[in-house]
Amino acid sequence: MASSDVLHKINEEVLWGVVPDEPWALFVLGAVILTLLVLLTSWIASRVLAGLAKRMLNALGHEDWSQALSRRRVFRHLSYALPLFVIAENADLLLLDTRVTELIERLVFSAGLVFVFLAINAALSVWQDVHASSRRGQTRSIKGYLEIARIAIWAICLIMIISVLADRSPLLMLSGLGALSAVLLLVFKDTLLSFVASTQMASNDMLRIGDWIEMPQASADGFVIDIALHTVKVQNWDKTVTTIPTYKLFSESYRNWRYMFESGGRRIKRTLRIDASTVRFLSEDEIRDLRRFELLDAYLDQKRRELEESNRSLGEAARQEVNRRRLTNIGTFREYALAYLRRQTDLHQDMLMIVRMMEPESQGIPIEVYCFSNKTAWVDYERIQGNIFDHLLAILPELSLRLYQAPSGADFARGRDATPNFAPAGLARLTDTRDGGMR
Repeated sequence: MASSDVLHKINEEVLWGVVPDEPWALFVLGAVILTLLVLLTSWIASRVLAGLAKRMLNALGHEDWSQALSRRRVFRHLSYALPLFVIAENADLLLLDTRVTELIERLVFSAGLVFVFLAINAALSVWQDVHASSRRGQTRSIKGYLEIARIAIWAICLIMIISVLADRSPLLMLSGLGALSAVLLLVFKDTLLSFVASTQMASNDMLRIGDWIEMPQASADGFVIDIALHTVKVQNWDKTVTTIPTYKLFSESYRNWRYMFESGGRRIKRTLRIDASTVRFLSEDEIRDLRRFELLDAYLDQKRRELEESNRSLGEAARQEVNRRRLTNIGTFREYALAYLRRQTDLHQDMLMIVRMMEPESQGIPIEVYCFSNKTAWVDYERIQGNIFDHLLAILPELSLRLYQAPSGADFARGRDATPNFAPAGLARLTDTRDGGMR
């Protein structure tokens, strides 16, 4: 039945012939009917269907989805799309020219498609919001995958709109993309590289939101705050943000400190440089005096028995001290430091713990302390490390040891003032001031 026949029948049966049969009157009647259909469809979509969907989600225990759908305006986009489809299907009620009617139908239908794809895009954002608020989403991001889906969705939307406006099959548009594949690969090169990198990093668990990473070549040193398809954002310690292309995190090296936090231990590795001039053997009186240190009591007993047995085996040669084994202050300090570390409750006692002497250098004899704290937070770690080395530095004079410290200008000044004034006389014997020559 033609639209004009429908309008005539509505005029006769419903309006009892009130509306005249003139074209303008039928146009107004068609416009009124179309407006009523649009308002009814909009009300059903925005009130009835949206309300039912929210109640179903709340009943199933998905309140977060219900709130996110409202916040991202998914139902609002659909409430715009459905009335547009109604207009496209009933545009002939306006009794316009056929070509004008077809143009209106295509334009309105295309606008409806845009709102449908906007709703789909908003639904992807809802998925991202819900995942980000979950426990798994705190460490693993799906933002890169959703951005790929958005690109594909808008590509499909563009193809469908062009096919609707041109009144051609979408398959013809898709077949034409094959010839443009080389151009598309060039245009979307970074996107494809980033997608592959995101997939590999997610499957191998290489990077998560909240990881502390170091990437010197990108001037990045801080926590990962966002993982997208094309970029990864790192908030540095100075609160600046470094943006790194995603594919670089797959093709270039960087340091991830996450495994250190997961292990529960953070390494302490620091060196004390001992002044070589203070290293010497301990006398018997000094050894007896050191027994007041509880941490050294067991060590001194063990070393005393060991040294007595070793020196007894020397026979008459043991009468000379140069032939006998004796304790040194630096070796005793190393044992004291190790015993002190083993008493600390803030250190991991089941991880590697060592105090070792390294190769002597011009800046002194390095004594390296190597252990792990049981707290990985930066503030706690620095507190534990500071307390340990405060004590070790303060105990050095008890063993007649001193840290090496390069002389400063003040040291040279004090040394010059303390030097006897005999240099000018010596120089007078070597220098002839009359001809500037040396004798």
